[in-house]
Order: sequence, then C-alpha cells, then structure tokens
Amino acid sequence: MRDPESQLAFIRRLPKAELHLHLEGTVAPETLVELSRRHDGTPLELEQAQAIYQYADFSGFLLAFKAVTERLRTPEDYEFITYRMLQRLARQGVVHAEVYVSVGVVYYWRRIDFEPLFAGMERARKQAEQDFGITACWIFDAVRHFGPEEAALVFRKAAELQSEHPAIIGIGIGGDERRTGSEPFRELYAEARDAGLHLTAHAGESVGPEGIWGALNIGAERIGHGLSAIHDPELMGVLVERQIPIEICISSNLRTGCCASLADHPVRRYFDAGLMITLNSDDPAMFLSDLECEYQLAHDEFSFTREHLRELAANSIEASFLPPERKVDLLRRIEKTA
Repeated sequence: MRDPESQLAFIRRLPKAELHLHLEGTVAPETLVELSRRHDGTPLELEQAQAIYQYADFSGFLLAFKAVTERLRTPEDYEFITYRMLQRLARQGVVHAEVYVSVGVVYYWRRIDFEPLFAGMERARKQAEQDFGITACWIFDAVRHFGPEEAALVFRKAAELQSEHPAIIGIGIGGDERRTGSEPFRELYAEARDAGLHLTAHAGESVGPEGIWGALNIGAERIGHGLSAIHDPELMGVLVERQIPIEICISSNLRTGCCASLADHPVRRYFDAGLMITLNSDDPAMFLSDLECEYQLAHDEFSFTREHLRELAANSIEASFLPPERKVDLLRRIEKTA
C-alpha cells in the first residue's frame, strides 16, 4: 500500500481542471474577517466568521453563501478573493478552472453595478496566470429561484461583455431547484447559445431525476451535481450514450444534506457505469474541502486507483471548454504523470 503522503503528492502532480467552483464559495473564514474589517462597523472576529460556515442543510448553506456575498462590495474585494482562489488552486496542481460567479446575486439582490467588480476579477485572473501558470474562465451564474427576468440580465450581460473579455465562456443556473426547475429558462438558453456561450446547469442536486431531464431538455452541455440520476436507469443510459459531463461534488453533497452518507453517494457507480464524471469542490471554504481532498476522498473511500484518478483528471480536461490544442497538450501531460 502506498503511503498517504506519496498519494497526495501524486494528486498534486496530476494536471487537472476544476469545472464546478463558485468564486464566492472560496472565501475562507480568515478571508471573510479581512473583508469584514474593510466594510463592517463592528468587524467579525474569527470565531464569528467560522460560525457562519456552520449549517445543517441546503437552506442553511444558501444563507451562509449570502452572508459572504454581503461583504464583497468593491473591485478590490473581488480582485483579492480571485487571486487568492487561483493561488490555492495552483498549489493543488490545477492547471485550469472554469469558475461560477454569482452575477445574479449582484444584480437582483444587491443592485450593484457589476462591470467594476468584474474588472477586479479580470486583473487577478491575468496576474495569477502570469504568476502561477494557471488559466481561468468565467461562467455567469443566475439564481434560478429569482426567475427568468433576472436570468435574462445575467445571460445578456455575459453576451455583452464576451467580445471584450473572451474569458467569459458560459452561463448557468444555480440556486434552489425545489423552487424553480429548468423549463422557464429554455428561451434564454437558446439565446445564450446563439450568442456563442456554453450552457451549464445545476441539476439533480436537491430534486429527483426530473431536474436533470429538465436541464438536458433546455440544452445544458454539462450537469452540475447530477446526484439523482442514479434513480433513473433510462437517464443513466442517456448520460452514458451522450457522454454528457457530470460535475461531481462529493463533500458538497454531504455537507448540504443532499446525500445522506458517503456510502449513499453514487460517484463510484457512475464511474463503473461509464458516465463521464469529473471531481470538483463546489464551495471549498464552506465544505471544508478542496479539489485535492476530493481526489483523495475518491481514492480512500471509493477505491479509485491511481489509473482511475488519472482518468478523472483526463475527464476534467476533456469536459472543459478549452480549445482542442490546449486539451491535447494537457492530456499528454496527464499521461506522463508518474
């Protein structure tokens, strides 16, 4: 048996992409304290910040996410958290990230002009690529339970800014599936596709397989979570046949209560059935995990071998929205990783 340190070193050497990662969910309690000192009349102490990250279910997680976004107010805040996120990813061997940013929260709930904030994110993205060699792209995420009108603002802003900022590659819908499905966004997804944007959707996280069917029916190219597909053999067959990437987030599903236990998680059954799955951390600061931990978890709890982990890393590159020539280069690097 290989020792744990050797296994972790292998995971860090393995070039991989993170495809399901929320910028705001990378803000650790220590970073939240720094943001609070900038903006709050009575700044948070570390213990208070840590308490925000303690919750029992998916609704509690959404409230914690909201508490973090309340303290992201300036371009400098977004530059700060973006650079720190990419620095941490690079240390884990992540060579590319496709990052969700909750534009819907900025527009609909906080009513803040987004462009200056995005300028801060872009400064950090470019600096991190220069400093660490990691690339990143943005997926503009709407909050599904805010409705199609809010999503239209988010998606059209992505299309508007894309010509000047090619790092904007796609759109998605997150939020509470129990309140709003995918069908109301069908026309907006067609509009975004016609504008040259890639389409993703969180689906089958907190509802049954119907949530995933709905996302596929509006054209989603990748499925975030896809936890409930295991309950529908016909859907499993479609996902295998079409090789639609599933962005798996094991620790996230456990912490939000969407999956009752590790034993219940379908990640290994998906892999063995031939689904194209990728491992992701979702909101690492809030779920006390990161991408290397997810790979380690797959190895320790689900008996994924090094060759299996290599295959998962390759999946992450193939499922990305990177250009073909970059994919080929990274896949060759994965093959050579010992």
